[in-house]
Amino acid sequence: MQRNLLLEALDPKVYARLAPRLELTPISCGEILCPSGRKLSRAYFPISGIISLLHVLEDGATSESAVIGNEGMLGVEIFTGDNTLASEGRVQNEGYAQCLPAEVLLEEFDRSASTRNRLLRYTQSLLAQTSRTAICNRHHSVSQQLCRKLLLTLDRMPGNELLMTHELLASAIGVRREGISVAAGNLQRKGAISYQRGRITVLDRESLEECVCECYWVVREECERLDNLKDPPREYLPYSTERRERVRPPPPDIAAEP
Repeated sequence: MQRNLLLEALDPKVYARLAPRLELTPISCGEILCPSGRKLSRAYFPISGIISLLHVLEDGATSESAVIGNEGMLGVEIFTGDNTLASEGRVQNEGYAQCLPAEVLLEEFDRSASTRNRLLRYTQSLLAQTSRTAICNRHHSVSQQLCRKLLLTLDRMPGNELLMTHELLASAIGVRREGISVAAGNLQRKGAISYQRGRITVLDRESLEECVCECYWVVREECERLDNLKDPPREYLPYSTERRERVRPPPPDIAAEP
C-alpha cells in the first residue's frame, strides 16, 4: 500500500515532472487537513491511511460524504472550481500522503490532456460515491450503512483490522452511537466482525457483502469502470459483477410466480 494508484496512473513523463515537488507527509488520525470553506494550498495523495470528507452542521452534527484512500486524492476542487473545499477533509486512519502544491497540480492539469483525462475520471468516481452516500443515508438502514462504511474502509486498507470507534462510525454515518452499537453487535453475533476497544476485525467479508445495500456495489463498480478506461477506451467487463451476483442473487421473477 506504499503507493498512490492515481499518481501511478499518470503518464511516466508527467510523473517525472511532478516527482521533485511531491512531499511525503504523515497524516494523523483526527487531523483536519482542510476546514470546509477554506482554500486548499496543496493536494493530498494518500499512500496509506484514509481521508474522510465530512459535512459539519452548526449544532456539531456530522455526516460523511466520501472516503479517500490510496486510489485517489483530496483536492479535486483545485482543478474543478475556485479551490474551495465544500466539506471538511479529516483523517480517518493515520498514515502517509504525497502532497503537491496546488499551483503545480493546476499547471499540469492545464498542460497535459492525459493528466486532465485521468484526474477528471477520478473526480467522476468521487462524485458517484458522494451521490450514493446521500441516497444511502436517506433510504437504507443503519446496519446497511455500517456494512457499506466497513467495506469501503476495508477496500482501502492492507489488512482486515480497522481502527474505528463507535463514536467515529456514528459521526461518519450521521446517527446516534447507540444505533451503531446495536448494528455492530448484530454483525458480531453473526460472526462477520469482532470488536474490542476501538478495533474492528473483519472475520467474514462475505457476510458483510450479503448484508450491504446496493450502494456499495454501485460505487465500487463505477470506480473500477473508470479506472479501467484506457486511451483509447477499450471494452470493459466489471470486475465484481460475478461476485456480486453470487453473494446477492437477483430477485425472483415475479411474473413467473403463480
